[in-house]
Amino acid sequence: MHDDLIAEASAWLAEDPDPETRDELARLIEAGDVTELSARFSGTLQFGTAGLRGELGAGPMRMNRSVVLRAAAGLAAYLKKDGRSGGLVVIGYDARHKSADFARDTAAVMTGAGLRAAVLPRPLPTPVLAFAIRHLGAVAGVEVTASHNPPRDNGYKVYLGDGSQIVPPADAGIAAEIDAIVSLNDVPRPDAGWEILDDSVLDAYLARTDAVLAAGSPRTARTVYTAMHGVGKDVLVAAFARAGFPEPVLVAEQAEPDPDFPTVAFPNPEEPGAMDLAFARARTCDPDLIIANDPDADRCAVAVRDGGDWRMLRGDEVGALLGAHLVRRGARGTFAESIVSSSLLGRIAGKAGLPYEETLTGFKWIARVDGLRYGYEEALGYCVDPEGVRDKDGITAALLITELASELKEEGRTLLDLLDDLAVEHGLHATDQLSVRVKDLSLIADAMRRLREQPPTVLAGLAVTRAEDLNRGTDTLPPTDGLRYTLDGARVIVRPSGTEPKLKCYLEVVVPVPDRTGLPAARARATELLDAVKRDLSAALGI
Repeated sequence: MHDDLIAEASAWLAEDPDPETRDELARLIEAGDVTELSARFSGTLQFGTAGLRGELGAGPMRMNRSVVLRAAAGLAAYLKKDGRSGGLVVIGYDARHKSADFARDTAAVMTGAGLRAAVLPRPLPTPVLAFAIRHLGAVAGVEVTASHNPPRDNGYKVYLGDGSQIVPPADAGIAAEIDAIVSLNDVPRPDAGWEILDDSVLDAYLARTDAVLAAGSPRTARTVYTAMHGVGKDVLVAAFARAGFPEPVLVAEQAEPDPDFPTVAFPNPEEPGAMDLAFARARTCDPDLIIANDPDADRCAVAVRDGGDWRMLRGDEVGALLGAHLVRRGARGTFAESIVSSSLLGRIAGKAGLPYEETLTGFKWIARVDGLRYGYEEALGYCVDPEGVRDKDGITAALLITELASELKEEGRTLLDLLDDLAVEHGLHATDQLSVRVKDLSLIADAMRRLREQPPTVLAGLAVTRAEDLNRGTDTLPPTDGLRYTLDGARVIVRPSGTEPKLKCYLEVVVPVPDRTGLPAARARATELLDAVKRDLSAALGI
């Protein structure tokens, strides 16, 4: 076993084009570090509907140039088999460690395979790449990013020519082509021949951002903005300037790209502590709202003054606010959200007489809804311009929520006032999450099996009126690994995360509100119910 492992690692080393990972692997081989080598060579990073994502390092179970070259070659082979020979593949990248290298390697492989490749001019937000695919008529797009993962990670996200992320069976088709590559020596990689795009694509994207706002709408709301050490700042500031909003006050410590994300434990606005510097900045200049992007700027977080201090709005709250704003502006078309998001959007769409759809988790599904006008997911993802960007876009979402804040400001009201209106009109929809991070993935499989064998019949004193195993699919949803429980006045969904070693439980309770005076009691009841559901669900999960 030991000799086989060393032989496999040595064969990988012989093909590795990156001096850094070659040195790393050579040291492990020389030291005979069986434990670490086994972790690196226990399989290969699996290419799925999120593409690839993992920790940087040497070996097939890590993100590195060898893994990316194979992924690019597999994608190129898939595109050619699909009749896309000679088509354009556009490539974007963020500012993480190795992102520029992975983008350049992808361009080289595409060029060597007889496709045309074009690379965005510098690290830019993921939505600019999603826009560029449709704008340039590309057959596919690649974004090198690990979004809001820890600093040591990177990833590889694939889009097809419709501008939305891959879904089955394309992922399995690409994965099969990757598996068919015997040696990197068989993959042609010229030193030149691809195009580095100029700023015209970015300019076209920025011109498109104006279209999400209503002509002549108020543009008075003042913002504090953090880019969370990512690539959002320049594009967001430019979009705000074009729109005529006051210039955002920057959180200076997090404004510039930094792949080490030095001021945050996790570069995700949802994580505890990530917004602390933004809150501190807001306390010094008293803006109307705080806007945050995640590092690749496809997500948008919003914080508001609530009582004496600042608090983050939940993704579901922002999702409902944007939906209500678009309804008020007379939007037509289908409203859509993933099954793990709040059911409030469905109520808003229904009252407005608009079509509404629920999809599986992920924008790869939301973006495919026929006639989509607006889509969102509770994890801070919003698609407000589906014709331009068929994916979540943290820049245009920031513009739209700032327009809404401006309109309310003119009326002497706030985003929280509008949330109160929605609660009185449709019931208080309160959501929360129970998220369990594990080191051992078998714990997640065990918990899911336990729930399938012994589904709860009561949570928080509420009867479970319907238990669905989403593995079997439903009338409107394809099969997925998840469980959905409908209760009298509540809903629970349990599913393994697609991108992190986490089991995620999405909770929602709906409490009727007779009028505005009933809001405090309804909030107290919602908090009590959510806490009780969490407690009972934790017991049922057994982890």
